[in-house]
Amino acid sequence: MLRVMLTGASGFVGSALLKRLIADGYVCTVAAKFGRGRYPSDVTVKAIDSLDRQVDWSELVNGQETVVHCAARVHIMNDAASDPLAEFRRVNVTGTLRLAEEAARYGVKRFIFISSIKVNGESTQPGCSFSADDVPAPCDAYGISKMEAEQGLRQLSAETGMAVVIIRPVLIYGPGVKSNFRRMMAWLYRGVPLPLGSIDNRRSLVALDNLVDLVSICMIHPRAANQTFLISDGEDLSTPDLLIRMGKALNKPARLLSVPTYVLEFLAILFRRAAIAQRLCGSLQVDISKTCTLLDWKPPCSVDAALAETAKNFKNNVDVD
Repeated sequence: MLRVMLTGASGFVGSALLKRLIADGYVCTVAAKFGRGRYPSDVTVKAIDSLDRQVDWSELVNGQETVVHCAARVHIMNDAASDPLAEFRRVNVTGTLRLAEEAARYGVKRFIFISSIKVNGESTQPGCSFSADDVPAPCDAYGISKMEAEQGLRQLSAETGMAVVIIRPVLIYGPGVKSNFRRMMAWLYRGVPLPLGSIDNRRSLVALDNLVDLVSICMIHPRAANQTFLISDGEDLSTPDLLIRMGKALNKPARLLSVPTYVLEFLAILFRRAAIAQRLCGSLQVDISKTCTLLDWKPPCSVDAALAETAKNFKNNVDVD
């Protein structure tokens, strides 16, 4: 059975992927910052201190056939680092390429990199979608670091013959989701009126189960090698539609107020929340036709089914908020 080394196994995506790999019978090794923790006894766990160039990856990648790299320094609102780009590069570029170099040196056949749609950009015009073959246009330090990591991985693949697969997810949601998505669920659950009823946008999202399924396909599909894929649920939603359907999943009807979008955007600028307003009011759509056609794949989980599972998990843990 395929031997897999996984980074970021304690994270939102990595933990779900590890469960899938174990269920599918893969022999798994994980790089973990906090040691064995709650990992199953049949998973090999190696503790690492960080993801920078100082890590000795040789023991982790030796004997592996595939590496799935989920770990990263993630996008941070109001980043306090004195030089955010340097910090993102240290982990997401230097650390990633060091891992990939060691993987290639020890004969790993395929390296799967979980990148970000931020490599493409922050928004799309109405009726337009990003594609996997668009010229990258990242707008922030995180997106730049992911783009540079992708470029380095492609060069390394050309030099060594190790196949590289790049996956750029849009906003990921599912059981255990944090940050703004969880905040929206909390607002709905508490019956907070939201001034978002007039927004007319479209955004692509991806359920955690759909992302995990695509990663598992990319591990073995021959046509995935040396390709870049975008992924979404295949159904784009406006912000009001998402809130209404999320409210239905929570059994807490959304209370939406119709406030003009320009008012929301003005207030967001006034209170230094322009980035949040852009996500709520702007569009970001992706075209996944390449992913579906080349891999003969379609998202196995519908939006409503994924929202139902997300809401169930939230309600089971709402007492901790």
